[in-house]
Amino acid sequence: MSIRAAAFASVIAGPALSQEPLSVIDWLDGRNAPPVAAPVTPPVAAPITPPTARPNGLTGEPPVADSVQVPDVEARPLDAPSIEAVGLLPTNRTGLPASLWSSSDGARLARLVHRTEADVPAIAALLNTLLLAEAHPPRYTGPEARFLAARIARLIEGGAIDPALALLERAGPARPDLFPLWLEAALLQGNPAAPCEALTEDASLSEDLATTIFCAARQGDWPRAMLTFESARSLDLLSARDTDLLWRFLEPEFSEELPSLPPPVRPSVLQFRLFEAIGEPLPTTRLPRAFAATDLGGDQGWKAQLTAAERLARAGTLSENRLLGIYSLRQPAASGGIWDRVEALQRFDIAMTARNPTSVATALLRVWPQMEEAGLLVPFATLYAERLLALPLSGAARRLSVRAGFLSPVYESAAAITESNDPETAFLSAIARGTAPAAQSDLPHASAIAAAFSEGATPPAILQRMLQDGQLGEAILRAIALFSQGAAGNDPQLTDALATFRAVGLEDTARRAALQLALLSETRGTRP
Repeated sequence: MSIRAAAFASVIAGPALSQEPLSVIDWLDGRNAPPVAAPVTPPVAAPITPPTARPNGLTGEPPVADSVQVPDVEARPLDAPSIEAVGLLPTNRTGLPASLWSSSDGARLARLVHRTEADVPAIAALLNTLLLAEAHPPRYTGPEARFLAARIARLIEGGAIDPALALLERAGPARPDLFPLWLEAALLQGNPAAPCEALTEDASLSEDLATTIFCAARQGDWPRAMLTFESARSLDLLSARDTDLLWRFLEPEFSEELPSLPPPVRPSVLQFRLFEAIGEPLPTTRLPRAFAATDLGGDQGWKAQLTAAERLARAGTLSENRLLGIYSLRQPAASGGIWDRVEALQRFDIAMTARNPTSVATALLRVWPQMEEAGLLVPFATLYAERLLALPLSGAARRLSVRAGFLSPVYESAAAITESNDPETAFLSAIARGTAPAAQSDLPHASAIAAAFSEGATPPAILQRMLQDGQLGEAILRAIALFSQGAAGNDPQLTDALATFRAVGLEDTARRAALQLALLSETRGTRP
């Protein structure tokens, strides 16, 4: 390790971050055991296989800090009277220190959460961990829970409705700054009873008249709903679309003969549910991802359910096992498009269950391009890579099984059993081991990725200062933003992002993000 890298590592040495971020899926899997506030003692990081001897005969660890410092900051217990501290994952599950946010400005963090993009599943998992983490509140939060609201809004945006509602329930959502998010999440879940009841008891929770009218009707107070509607309409206090929707909702017998309303491009969640209530449900495929959660129950048909499941799996919101379960509900009803993908995956799953190498190879060659086209190679690899690597495959099927291994949590196993006969495999194997590749590859972003795993790679100066000032969470968010810029083609930013992840102990994130970006860049598109 260079003197510069060693000096920086000594500055941030401390308890290690968890190597593999938890996520929305992890919370959903473990929600029967509610997290509680825990002492600031992150767990021992998941073991990462040490690097092998270097080509020049030298051995040693790659330039990675073994741990993260928890700098001296103002201590505040997690039960302090600030709802900004609310989270679902305590420190003993995430490995993130309770001081994660406490040295950063709350408004600035809220803006970062709003703008940050997750370009590959490994980054999505890290971002979800940050959104769900229980930690001391930021500085300068003010009376409104801006940072908590930003975290909840981001979860809703990704379709993680249940975790968003759980955060709201922990915070106490019956307050004006959180009520709009509470109602939105409850409407997406399909059960707005609780927020509507709260609004009935406290009208100050919302100034939105459409919400007031809807909730009054939802609570069975039709006279108040009609009176409020007529007053708001006469005073021109409702939008034209809300007026049309609420009229048809409140007076269905008079609106049966009216022509259908034109579907809006960007409906609010309340408008979406009103369209459904008047018998004109809107398809969710062209709507923001949050609306996909409404199709998961299957009420709009299996194809809508499949499409929603794929969208949410791409975002890291739906588990691989639930995706497989929805794929397996019944036989495809037609051919072409998503039906071909369903059939290919069903046949592959049957072949994997039988463990016949010939059948698996044939089915793998068919299903791989289908999952690649849908942007679902990482969920697919997570489901099957470990079993694929154990089968005696050859040729193209073997190459695909190794790629699946590199895209999965068992990426180190893929590197361990793979012969590095070609530059691409040698490059991927080196990254999987956490070492600098000995030779370059034609894979996308190869030079930038290799630079991040070389000796002397350290975070950019601005992020080093943040880490030294105790702004760990903000530094990670900014590193995620740098990764997004790097994924768009700015190689120096990509190197800085990966070097930062490694320096703060997020070695698993760095390796998986690098492998996924290298292997998926050619297939990434503009899928919703």
